[in-house]
Amino acid sequence: MALFHVARYSGPEAAGAEAEAEADGRARALLERLRCRARERQLQKQPPQQEPSEPAEAAQTAQAAGKRRRRPRRTRRRKSGGAPGSPHAPPCKRRKADDEDEDAGAESSEEAPAGNSVGAEAAGSPEGQGGPLPEEASGPPAHALVLGGFGRSKAPKVQPFLPAWLAEPSCVGKNVTEGLVSIEDIPEVHPDLQKRLRAQGISSYFPVQAAVIPALLESTANGFLVSRGGYRPSDLCVSAPTGSGKTLAFVIPVVQALLRRAVCQVRALVVLPTKELAQQVSSVFSVYADAAPLRVALLAGQKSLAKEQESLVQDTADGFRCLADIVVATPGRLVDHVEQTPGFSLQHLRFLVIDEADRVIDSMHQSWLPRVLAAASPSEGTRDPFALLQRTQPRAVTAASACCPQMPLQKLLFSATLTQNPEKLQQLGLYRPRLFSTGSVHGGPRDVDGDGDSGGKYTFPAGLTHRYVPCSLRLKPLVVLHLLLEMNLSRVLCFTNSRENSHRLFLLVQAFGGVRVAEFSSRYGPGSRKRILKRFQQGKIQLLISTDATARGIDVQGVQLVVNYDAPQYLRTYVHRVGRTARAGKSGQAFTLLLKVQERRFVRMLREGGVPGLERHDAPSELLQPLAPRYQEALSQLESAVREERKQKAA
Repeated sequence: MALFHVARYSGPEAAGAEAEAEADGRARALLERLRCRARERQLQKQPPQQEPSEPAEAAQTAQAAGKRRRRPRRTRRRKSGGAPGSPHAPPCKRRKADDEDEDAGAESSEEAPAGNSVGAEAAGSPEGQGGPLPEEASGPPAHALVLGGFGRSKAPKVQPFLPAWLAEPSCVGKNVTEGLVSIEDIPEVHPDLQKRLRAQGISSYFPVQAAVIPALLESTANGFLVSRGGYRPSDLCVSAPTGSGKTLAFVIPVVQALLRRAVCQVRALVVLPTKELAQQVSSVFSVYADAAPLRVALLAGQKSLAKEQESLVQDTADGFRCLADIVVATPGRLVDHVEQTPGFSLQHLRFLVIDEADRVIDSMHQSWLPRVLAAASPSEGTRDPFALLQRTQPRAVTAASACCPQMPLQKLLFSATLTQNPEKLQQLGLYRPRLFSTGSVHGGPRDVDGDGDSGGKYTFPAGLTHRYVPCSLRLKPLVVLHLLLEMNLSRVLCFTNSRENSHRLFLLVQAFGGVRVAEFSSRYGPGSRKRILKRFQQGKIQLLISTDATARGIDVQGVQLVVNYDAPQYLRTYVHRVGRTARAGKSGQAFTLLLKVQERRFVRMLREGGVPGLERHDAPSELLQPLAPRYQEALSQLESAVREERKQKAA
């Protein structure tokens, strides 16, 4: 409530001076009544307590409020007579007195609700007569709420809201050595495939396989053309640690669903991020597709486009004839064939498998998924009115759209670091998805770091040991040689962050001697990299220095140690690097070389990411000293080799 008092200046005409004095008195009386009422209400709200003396209370409240005590005002009488604020005072002095009264009234009206201010006197008070005001002490009591306090308080962490299928996944065991399920315990798998599994030395399913395979076979119990009950099956997402058998979890159901196909058409499409991983998955499909007359085509750019077209379609007198039932491809090469290969059709596609789904989602800027979905659904003008179970363009599910059965398109996502950001997963257009997870991976959307993922905790192989080695930049190659020679391991995989670092480290170790070393990066073509991986698997290469090209899904048997020569910037990169060892229930070790400025951030990132038992491993200088002479010679040879390469490149 605001009270305004407008006083007119006394001019030559003093006829209304008495009326103005009377109005001024009424205003002061009204202001005093308002102060008294506010003071009474505040006293009623306060609990009864023993009141200290007035001077002590004033000093205590003034100290609590931290305000400067107000000095009493003394008004001097002018020779002309009339107190300040009276109608007989000079105009300028009267205006100043009115402002002071107005300020005092505003301060009292603000302090009155707190119950600590002493009200001004009424119109007949000493102030009105020109006398001094009593001292005022302001400040809230101890129990009052002070507005404007800026004390630091820890804000509560906002818990993200996740969809029900992400917040409540179907949990499976993360330890592949425990909870094994015998092949005979899943009778839904075809006997021919069980026989092929035994021939490959597999007698039990890992926990992820035992959970995912029956769920996929359930949707194809009545054949791949029509799902259970004629309804569209749910899409599946699988988040499991590296080396837990995710590849076999989708190979077995897809092959079994296509056993009874009569006409060769592209029924299954598997998309992978790298050429090496695509070749590896294609070889697994070929092993189990031999049990049925199914054909597998690889589209990864390892052959020319014309050669790959010959494995996809055949031009006959009656038209184009499809030659592949299962296509394994990388995103870029797949788009090339969709746009440039005549007769290549995806209209009969039943399964769309996306392995290493988080990496493939990151490549969505290539727009490969919308093109694949458009090719899988014929447009209205090209539809065959007499074709049965023909797929239509995706639209809202209504009674009219569900009355005509059509062949479903089921999406299957697999990854060790599957994103849980609903915004990213929405790009895939999942239909009633179902999540299989090996632990507490639902901790909110995980794409927080620069790579897109670092918010939650990941699951690591149970037999993996994590260590980090603090060292200086110039001693990092020497520490790698020390670890290699001290442990006497036969297969060691070393990761760097760039192709240049991989090449220089390769030249340095090669000049040092005593170690069978090779380099794996984009400096080599697909054929050379394939031969290098084969030699590494055979044990002919002791140390393989690589970029992140081999960090995704590559299954190299017998890797005993993974060394992060350059510390990974993101947790997701670390998960896939160290996942090259301790696969399929075996044990392995992971060492990361850290500079002093990297140690704190890296350790915090791994602990927040759920890395179990991170240990510090020191490399004392007395252990590195015996290698120093040979290391210095290798550095000089490296300098000469780099200089020679620069000359050749310039020439």
